Amino acid sequence: MKMIPRTFLAFAALALAAAVLPARADWPDKPIKWIVPFAPGGANDLITRAAAEGVSRRLKQPVVIENKPGAGAAIGAEYVAKSKPDGYTFLIGAAGVITNSMIRKDMPYQDSDLVPVGMIAVAPSVIVVNPNIPAKDMKEFVAWAKSKGANGVNWSTAGTASTPHFVAEMLKEAGVPGLNIVPYKSGSEGVTAVISGNTDATSEASIVVLPQIKAGKLRAIATTWDRISAAPEIATTRDAGYPNVRIGHWAGLMAPKGTPQAIVDRMASELLATVKSKEFADKLVPSGIEPAPLSLAEFTRFMHDERERLGIIAKRAKMQAD
Repeated sequence: MKMIPRTFLAFAALALAAAVLPARADWPDKPIKWIVPFAPGGANDLITRAAAEGVSRRLKQPVVIENKPGAGAAIGAEYVAKSKPDGYTFLIGAAGVITNSMIRKDMPYQDSDLVPVGMIAVAPSVIVVNPNIPAKDMKEFVAWAKSKGANGVNWSTAGTASTPHFVAEMLKEAGVPGLNIVPYKSGSEGVTAVISGNTDATSEASIVVLPQIKAGKLRAIATTWDRISAAPEIATTRDAGYPNVRIGHWAGLMAPKGTPQAIVDRMASELLATVKSKEFADKLVPSGIEPAPLSLAEFTRFMHDERERLGIIAKRAKMQAD
């Protein structure tokens, strides 16, 4: 009879040990997956690969990148949200991850199913126009938009609730008139439309538009983030008196809810050290991307503030999923 409780306690001890295994000091003991909810080659993909290299070296385990694009980042985000929270699957979050629930009624996961880990970098958004348009800065752009009258300004977006769409709605709220939203399937298509003259203006990530600006195919009006190290001559919307026109193409690391806090903290620490490194900056800054070394607490606050701020804009604009 005495053997029964002892056997039970032995099994209970083993079960407890298994339950806390992911938070043990030997994590990680196998490769880690970072899911990018966008196609290869974009700003988030580039940011991810630069960060993964440094984090992999610090953790002494491979960080494997998997691209799962589609549905405005919802496919990749759902995959991570429903993954085992054992510290081996993470998401590269972006603005779409926090805005999807504002515009979609069929969300396959809850916002709370993903938890912040750390900020990585920002590709500042740049307002650009076709070079034939008589505007070289925000003051001239606004004056030109007002002169268009009933015709308005055709503004490319990458779809509902994309960063270019939010920039347009922010401009409207700031008093810029006559912006006609013209949705495309991607930011690159929206930029091509401006270059070809099919639309007048858009905003897109620095890494996408800087080469076109330098080639004379686009003209930069302003960046909707901070100054860009690779193109400091481009003024900010804040400089021009439009401080509320502010958004960037940011990338940050997120984990499934339930991931042991010890693992979240360790990953956050190694990520922050990587993002602060000169090597990381040297890889991204020349292309127009700015490292964003926010701590776990700072990134958590940033996400909360962005969700609240963009939620108000999405509601006023009555944004609905395409």
